[in-house]
Amino acid sequence: MKIFITATDTGVGKTYTLLKLLQLSKEFGLRAAAFKPIETGVTRSPEDGSKLLRKSQEINPNLKNLTIDDIVPYRFELPAAPYVAKKGESIDLDLIEEKIEKIYAHCDILFIEGAGGLMVPIKKDFFMIDLIQKLHIPALLVTPSKLGCINQTLLSLEALRKRAIPHQWFINLFEDKESFYEVTYPFYKDYFDEVPLDLRSILHRYTHAYMA
Repeated sequence: MKIFITATDTGVGKTYTLLKLLQLSKEFGLRAAAFKPIETGVTRSPEDGSKLLRKSQEINPNLKNLTIDDIVPYRFELPAAPYVAKKGESIDLDLIEEKIEKIYAHCDILFIEGAGGLMVPIKKDFFMIDLIQKLHIPALLVTPSKLGCINQTLLSLEALRKRAIPHQWFINLFEDKESFYEVTYPFYKDYFDEVPLDLRSILHRYTHAYMA
């Protein structure tokens, strides 16, 4: 199966979450891998992509011959949305899909990390949420724990629902951690009943739903 890791915004912890998912997948007995089609803010080597490559190769020996070009095919220096960062260069969506299938041939579960949030532009009229839809895969929305995250979370979940994209969400509990249970948790508990803080449980649901 394939899962697209997205977020409410940049800097929320997609790569951190993905690295944890890779390790959990190994514990679940699954051959896992990561793929990040586009990384911006790259001066020498892609920081996030390099972490994902190392972790993927560590837990899945089938990936020993992969290179950073396989994991992060598009890398741009400007720390901006891909549409801006590419500065007129072309992003070939077919190439992205080819890279995905190349890696997927060597694993049971592939995590694909987007750049920024759902409405980050890749092309003038093509956004991250469009890429998820084009790939026909479920999404995992990573949300922050800081003050203001309720609004970001609800807007992003609404966007996924409107596109009929199967999804779950996960709270990366790191910002305003001390006040989260007083300031934010009460609403989440009343509105959603279940507050998604356990990544192991979330991965179990995905594997049960798509790999049974």
